[in-house]
Amino acid sequence: MTADQLRKSILQQAIQGKLVPQDPNDEPASVLLERIREEKARLVKEKKIKKEKNPSIIFRGEDNSHYEKFTLTGEVKCIDDEIPFDLPKGWEWTRLGEIFLHASGKQQSSTNNSGGNLREYITTSNVYWGYFDLNILKVMNFTDLEVESSSATKGDLLVCEGGAGYGRSAIWNKDYDICLQNHLHRLRPCVKGICEYVFYLLYLLKESNQLTSVGTAMPGLSANKLKNILVPAPPLAEQQRIVARIEELMPLVEQYGKAQGELEALDNNIREQLKKSVLQYAIEGKLVPQCEEDGTAEDLLLEIQAEKQRLYAKGKLKKKDLAHSTIFRGEDNKYYEQIGKEIFDITEEVPYDLPNSWSFCRLREICFIFTGATFRKEETIGEISGVRILRGGNILPRKLLYKPDDIFLPKDKIPNSILLRKNDIVTPAVTSLENIGKMVRIASHIQDTAVGGFVFTLRLYKDMDVLSIYLQSLLSTPLLIKFLRSISNKSGQAFYNIGKERLGLALLPIPALGEQQRITQAIENIFELIEGE
Repeated sequence: MTADQLRKSILQQAIQGKLVPQDPNDEPASVLLERIREEKARLVKEKKIKKEKNPSIIFRGEDNSHYEKFTLTGEVKCIDDEIPFDLPKGWEWTRLGEIFLHASGKQQSSTNNSGGNLREYITTSNVYWGYFDLNILKVMNFTDLEVESSSATKGDLLVCEGGAGYGRSAIWNKDYDICLQNHLHRLRPCVKGICEYVFYLLYLLKESNQLTSVGTAMPGLSANKLKNILVPAPPLAEQQRIVARIEELMPLVEQYGKAQGELEALDNNIREQLKKSVLQYAIEGKLVPQCEEDGTAEDLLLEIQAEKQRLYAKGKLKKKDLAHSTIFRGEDNKYYEQIGKEIFDITEEVPYDLPNSWSFCRLREICFIFTGATFRKEETIGEISGVRILRGGNILPRKLLYKPDDIFLPKDKIPNSILLRKNDIVTPAVTSLENIGKMVRIASHIQDTAVGGFVFTLRLYKDMDVLSIYLQSLLSTPLLIKFLRSISNKSGQAFYNIGKERLGLALLPIPALGEQQRITQAIENIFELIEGE
């Protein structure tokens, strides 16, 4: 159970009379409600408030059904379909408007902003659940009459009317009065001590999606809807015990939520660390055993080199793309790279030794690396009949995200050679530091899609599912991400730029193809166990 679920459960128990025991010595809620009606009648008689249009009393009939009687018209109707649960003895159902005096704040407009004096006032932006933020207050003119009708005094319950925060409430407990804007409801209690319980009721209704908004374009809580809310009213003494118990429990719920959040963060961190460890073991040749039947990585690299020669003969590669390097271990146990007739000591680059059947190679030896389409804003088209251009924001770890603001270009503006294909891997060339290394493999045929000019496509010279899947895992390891960060240059305040030539120099540990298949299957199986799938 989450902290939010626990909080709602406590409040639900509270409003059903299950949080604290009932005391038969408590004055019943029926007496409390009668006292409130008498107080309202007195205020009407003294002309301090207007007579309500049609107040009501909710009672239970001899047939055990719930009825609402409207006192001015005498109309009685059954409201069983509104009653969500039975109440303990001594409790009563009532409408929120029956126990409070409702008013709204002043509406600011050009026609009513003259006269009176400039006064500070609060808006919905100042009201949060259970407290007020008074750091920024607006001012407008209020006459003495408007101050009287549109201000809060100590003990008033203020409720937000509009916006996504409709229903948000807090009790004004300052020793001074404050003026209100019209999008705030003021609920003034007819007797002291009822605001706190109703505050928690409103919180529960809102957080449980039971405080239904009026309208969809601009959510809101009208005065009529607010006053019509059903209140399960306990005796006043029990309300006070309920509130005391809630306020005793809520700090514990907060502590529980914090501990739960820390545990979830720790759990997520452990999972990520486990995944990183698995990937590291994989690229060191320690995740699955080697098999002689697999052959060697050298065999695979020779196949790729032969494929590059074939592509060159077909005119699909340039001569510079044939530049080839071989990395080997010398008799002195050092690592060397031969490029043409030159040999370089690269021992400092090599992070660890590999199994005998593995080889190191540069990324550029197995992949053609290119950026995508560049375009001007006026070249984009508004419909999805063109080619979708993927940008950095579309790329998540191992997942593509299509977005409503994706850009499309006419098909005749995009060369077929840069359209994405199955087994391509895409990764941002320009991105924030934390997103360096996020990449996704195109796992199946993808229609009319390319990347933009700030995204790399890594395309295998020899198209192989197994190598593509292994390469995605390899490039996601902490070792390779550390390398990518080391070759990036800061571009502006928040972005880092990775150069294509330097990316091509990434040193890759490559196993034989058969072992690659076993490695990627083992990674998938272990990741499923880590995620508990």
